[in-house]
Amino acid sequence: MIETLATARAFGGVQGVYRHASSATGTAMTFSVFVPPHDAGARLPVLWYLSGLTCTHANVTEKGEYRRACAEQGVIFVAPDTSPRGADVADDPAYDMGQGAGFYVDATEAPWAPHFRMRRYIEQELPALIAAHFPVDLGAQGITGHSMGGHGALTIALRNPCRFKSVSAFAPICAPSDCPWGHKALGGYLGEDRTAWRAYDACALIEDGARLPELLVDQGADDTFLAEQLKPERLEAACAAAGIPLTLRRQPGYDHSYYFVSTFLAEHVAWHAARLKG
Repeated sequence: MIETLATARAFGGVQGVYRHASSATGTAMTFSVFVPPHDAGARLPVLWYLSGLTCTHANVTEKGEYRRACAEQGVIFVAPDTSPRGADVADDPAYDMGQGAGFYVDATEAPWAPHFRMRRYIEQELPALIAAHFPVDLGAQGITGHSMGGHGALTIALRNPCRFKSVSAFAPICAPSDCPWGHKALGGYLGEDRTAWRAYDACALIEDGARLPELLVDQGADDTFLAEQLKPERLEAACAAAGIPLTLRRQPGYDHSYYFVSTFLAEHVAWHAARLKG
């Protein structure tokens, strides 16, 4: 069951915000869904959008500027939260760990393991819930995301290549095993055995044999996190070695913010739609 928190008309479709009790996280989880105008009985392609550190579903819902493109292309847009939340859920005073920073992993270490199961939530529970309540075609799924969510989109797609027909990302954390954000999150959630980290590192997954038919990545050239945290050159090298067609667009003058994401998100929606409906 889901609880409707809010709905609004937009571009002939409906933007909604919903909540449900998650068995994966053991908490209430909130997500947003935009359903474009469509014929009765139609099943539509769906694009999953995973958000970054400190974000909830609301960041892209309010700032993403995707609805016109989704209405034009006939694509449902789903934006989950980034972590479990609540007074009984473990947290960290820093922005890059704990609530708002789930890293799309299934944690194995205390105190995170009881609730931080975002991999299971995104890969299993939420798709079944969305399919039960919205007119989605689960045979036509794409995934994208920003920063930590770009990392999530890449790794989830690489682990589930038969599920997604299209994959893109905005400023993804490309090699979390080799950056401060990743060291903290993967070490904290999974422990210090780095072999366990490889399932959550896009470059490592590609090195270990995972493949995608193609990949679109936009990266702001003036992103302050570019050199230390994001490292798109690592993804570029991994894709080249594996023969994965990668379109990596380094966008001059753009930073890490939603000014950047919103500028190119409509293009990503159209790119996904061409592959989901092709």
